[in-house]
Amino acid sequence: MTKAKTPMKLVAFDAARYLDDDEAVAEYMTAVLEANDPDLLLLALGDVARARGMAQVAKDAGLGRESLYKALAPGAKPRFETVMRVARALGVKFTAQPA
Repeated sequence: MTKAKTPMKLVAFDAARYLDDDEAVAEYMTAVLEANDPDLLLLALGDVARARGMAQVAKDAGLGRESLYKALAPGAKPRFETVMRVARALGVKFTAQPA
């Protein structure tokens, strides 16, 4: 007679759980920027915002919380100014280097 194994429960991956310091955020954002995918950038900004607290990030960016969620939603097309305000509120600075 064999014992029935309990099915393993998997937890959905949430990057925000691992973005607990500035260095982790910087590495994450650098990797995302290298992918050159605007939707991935919005997703990453949302991950960092959730890690830091959406309400506080929205306040620091001068946006309403709902507006922040909309700006970072999949398929959103936020203005460049909005992206920069969110990045600034997150303490993230985009830099350029030679390709």
